[in-house]
Amino acid sequence: MSQANEAEVDGRGLSAESASDAAARARIPEPGRKLKILYHHRTASKDGQAVHIAELTEALRRRGHDLVFVGPGFGEEQGFGGDSKLVSVLRSALPRAVFEFLEFSYSVIAYRRLAKAYREHKPDVLYERFNLFLLAGGLLKRRTGIPYFLEVNAPLFDERVKFGGLALKALGHYTQKRAWQAADRVLPVTEVLAQYLRRDGVSDERISVIHNGIDPAQFLGDLDRSSAKARFGLENDLVLGFTGFLREWHGLSSVIELLADAATGSGVKLLIVGEGPGRADLEAQTASLGIADKVHFAGLVDRESIPGVVSAFDIALQPAATPYASPLKIFEYMALGCAIVAPRQANIEEILTDNESALLFNPGDLASMRDCVGRLCEDASLRHRLGESARQVIVDRGMTWDGNAKRIETLFQAELAKRQSRGGE
Repeated sequence: MSQANEAEVDGRGLSAESASDAAARARIPEPGRKLKILYHHRTASKDGQAVHIAELTEALRRRGHDLVFVGPGFGEEQGFGGDSKLVSVLRSALPRAVFEFLEFSYSVIAYRRLAKAYREHKPDVLYERFNLFLLAGGLLKRRTGIPYFLEVNAPLFDERVKFGGLALKALGHYTQKRAWQAADRVLPVTEVLAQYLRRDGVSDERISVIHNGIDPAQFLGDLDRSSAKARFGLENDLVLGFTGFLREWHGLSSVIELLADAATGSGVKLLIVGEGPGRADLEAQTASLGIADKVHFAGLVDRESIPGVVSAFDIALQPAATPYASPLKIFEYMALGCAIVAPRQANIEEILTDNESALLFNPGDLASMRDCVGRLCEDASLRHRLGESARQVIVDRGMTWDGNAKRIETLFQAELAKRQSRGGE
């Protein structure tokens, strides 16, 4: 779903009222019926975030729910993998504190849009994708009593302090904590991420972990590895593969070092799917090691083409992973029956089991990763067993967007039933 389909909403916000008045006049629909969902986000980039938004909202629609979208409305000119030009220019041109204050100020615009959408569409629930400095959803809940669900994909305050730097640290932490505590239900994508919520005062009864997923229509069909390999001229090779935005921390340089080892074998190739600032360094590394012929850069691939490309992978690589993330690519690797090599860390072990659905290595340990890849290169039966097991995990645990939509719907209905039983209090 593109942002062009979002409702264009603006106007003045609702007048403030007491919590008891808001609760008294909150609409409480009959539990079990299809819902009107006010969906709010501040995502302008066309990357994995946009994929998550599109897939989940389409799954909710397939379940019969009506969605009203409120979003920033800029960035739709970007192709997949791109970022909003306006946001990029402002971020690079302005002092960090000024840019962060603009982020915080956007809450006023977002709230006015949400308020107008609430008046016009009379939604049953508000579903918001968490972003730092964004308080609009909590404010709408406080002033209207609407049930408020907050999806959390990262502890953005902690992340920006560590990686991007943050000038307004006190304000950043305040807005993160305030948004998390305001929601009736918080939906982190991993149990590891749930620990951050508990640290900031969110109780267990308000936390429900919802991992990422896949679209079975795209990823659970019949596999044709031969045709996929032929597309890249790799039909006679054992293919290691990686998909994603290319950053230094992804650890692909370690994989390239592994390929330079003569013991890996001449018939082993690496297929890298994606673009990013790390590509130039990776290309320079392959040239300096004399293995440019072993590494194929496929570049950016349309979202719809991902299953046909990843089907070329015999061994799918996750060389490194953010410790609290739910990597979308892993679910895709699993659904496509790839033998997966990934780091042994808590968030990964929430979905993969060592020697059952993947081979897991010690994070940051090149020798450990090399051993896992080497085992898989030498053992076709192990590759097949792990790939089939990973695919079955997707099916058995319902790790699909439709499965996630059903889980979220159940939480919506439980909250509405609770309010019904309390008579709107």
